[in-house]
Amino acid sequence: MLGQGISTLAPMLEEVVPTVVNIATEGSVEQSVHPFFSDPFFSQFLEIPQQHSRRKTQSLGSGVIVDAGSGLVLTNAHVIENAQKITVNLLDGREFKAELIGSDPETDIAVIKVASDELIGIKLAESNDLRVGDFVVAIGNPFGLGQTVTSGIVSALGRSGLGVTGYEDLIQTDASINPGNSGGALVNLNGELVGLNTAIYSGTGGNIGIGFAIPIDMVKQVMRQLVEFGEVTRGFVGVEYQNLTRELVEAFGLDKHLEGVVLVEVMGGSPAGKAGLEVGDVITQINSKKIKNSTQFSNEIAINRVGAEINITYLRRGNKRSVSLLIGANEVSNNQPILKNERFSNTTVGEIPREAALYDRVSGIMIYSLQKGSRTWSAGLREGDIIAAVNRYASPSIDAFVNLLARFKGPLRLKVYRGSQSGFITVP
Repeated sequence: MLGQGISTLAPMLEEVVPTVVNIATEGSVEQSVHPFFSDPFFSQFLEIPQQHSRRKTQSLGSGVIVDAGSGLVLTNAHVIENAQKITVNLLDGREFKAELIGSDPETDIAVIKVASDELIGIKLAESNDLRVGDFVVAIGNPFGLGQTVTSGIVSALGRSGLGVTGYEDLIQTDASINPGNSGGALVNLNGELVGLNTAIYSGTGGNIGIGFAIPIDMVKQVMRQLVEFGEVTRGFVGVEYQNLTRELVEAFGLDKHLEGVVLVEVMGGSPAGKAGLEVGDVITQINSKKIKNSTQFSNEIAINRVGAEINITYLRRGNKRSVSLLIGANEVSNNQPILKNERFSNTTVGEIPREAALYDRVSGIMIYSLQKGSRTWSAGLREGDIIAAVNRYASPSIDAFVNLLARFKGPLRLKVYRGSQSGFITVP
């Protein structure tokens, strides 16, 4: 864009910046009174009875107004984690109390709502249109300074395996993203939202030119579930798969430039089995989106709610085919029985499904569902948590977990993985 003969982004930013808000939260978390329990190492071995207190928490972050009419604001799940009070500040100085609509820690996406009919919303783009080298602008509230704009390019697409979120298909950019930018907007030069800023890669906590944003197509899918249901329910299709390697391409006689995943097992009675998929089929697209690797395949399945219909394009012996199937519930993917225990009343656990982000990376059992207000929920456990140990003893399987529950009659000190983080939770 030009302003008096000088290249400038100012006209675009004048429209976009008012859609980005500052978010401040207040809350509290439970912490151990005994100093040794703050150290994960000592907490595994000390048998001192735990005493807890509440510690107040505060956080600053950013958000983006995506539906002006309904007052819906996108932000990161970690920005509003443990929040009991959420305050949204607009560029024009107005301040609103916000309510939480829903949060999904696995993708680090949350939706909050403010009551106002005088808001400006941002336009949503399709991140599929992004290319490495495209110019982008990051807008947020770094270090609590107030609205700040930085620019850069798309450095890479489809980043995964970073431990930033449970399901990763991230945009990498060199536009400066710093603490406080979380939940802010990553926009293209048309002023369209292409990503939700979520993390930086840094050894010091400051920006070094490597920032990450959640792509808008994943944001849309998760946001749709959070707005409609208040939560995200992930399913499975009942297959095991691997990346399409160069050796497999040659063995199958396929185009050397072909990308996708190869099915190595199809579970009987699963959605994939019922749809007619077979071992050796090469999945190349889901709902017209190209599938390049197993991480992308897992993400595409995970962002669809149980019961959703998806269209899969695949090759069988070199012939292109397509089939529609309904996403199933995670429980179907387990060969092990589902456990329901008295101390875990209203809580369902089972083996870690292949679709889980930490599958084959940690050993333990996963919480599939739990009722709000139950003993486990009140203790701090949540759906998708992986229990790796009980009172210092590993729980790599359902049988091991059952035996440990029977062995210990008192409080259970669980080592839990949630996303890329781990910690300890006590169930009385």
